[in-house]
Amino acid sequence: MIFLDTLCIKVRDGGRVVNKSAYMAIGVDIEGIKHILGLWIAKEKGASFWVQVCSNLSNRGVKDVFIVCCDGLKGLPEAGEVTWPGPMVQTCVVHLIRAANRWGAYGDRKGVSAALEKVYTTLDEAGAVAALAEFADSEFGEKYPRSAKVWCDAWERFVPFCSFRRQPAMLSTSRIRLSRLTMSCVNLPATASNFTNDESALKALWLMICNIEDKRLAKRAKEGWRVAASAGRFVEGGKVSGWKQAINQMAVAYSDRFDQYL
Repeated sequence: MIFLDTLCIKVRDGGRVVNKSAYMAIGVDIEGIKHILGLWIAKEKGASFWVQVCSNLSNRGVKDVFIVCCDGLKGLPEAGEVTWPGPMVQTCVVHLIRAANRWGAYGDRKGVSAALEKVYTTLDEAGAVAALAEFADSEFGEKYPRSAKVWCDAWERFVPFCSFRRQPAMLSTSRIRLSRLTMSCVNLPATASNFTNDESALKALWLMICNIEDKRLAKRAKEGWRVAASAGRFVEGGKVSGWKQAINQMAVAYSDRFDQYL
């Protein structure tokens, strides 16, 4: 399973400063351990870029991917299918919640988020449809109809999320943690007006990630958290919440591919 998140940065290119996207990929292995797989910077996103990224991951040892969680990245599904045997591309629930909250008043955002929680924590698509209809007819739904429309417009990209019983909570929790890691990196670009080139940006972001993870590991050690024996540097340590339930569901859904990795 791979989670992709994006950070907008400013980089000098050809004598001028341009906006580029820095992509971070975190993978969850068969044991449920999270690994930072890589960082990439791109000015133009498309199929060719994602083919290079997927090929890079494959060449470095990523043998198979069952689920890719991202935010509507064009060309990624096709690139993934070329590299691995048909990964399921799932739109990011966290981004959907944020997009829905853009249409609401700041004071109502917690209420809107709580009301939408039923949509992505149901056990099947029928329950999600009913929950979204309930939200649309609720006080918040009538007050902010565009919030419901955000989910309706992204429904086809969200539906795969419902194919695993009790897995939305695990996926959304992992995604939230990745988003927090990405947002922690925002402080670095904010302190520098721009980066001299792509390489300097990647180095700075990587050092920021190392610093963040060192602080997390120190905090966990102080609080007595149990860290997985296989966890090393650049691995957050500890298993993804709800991983045993997740791996059982994926073993059923991908029975023809899953057993060879056990």
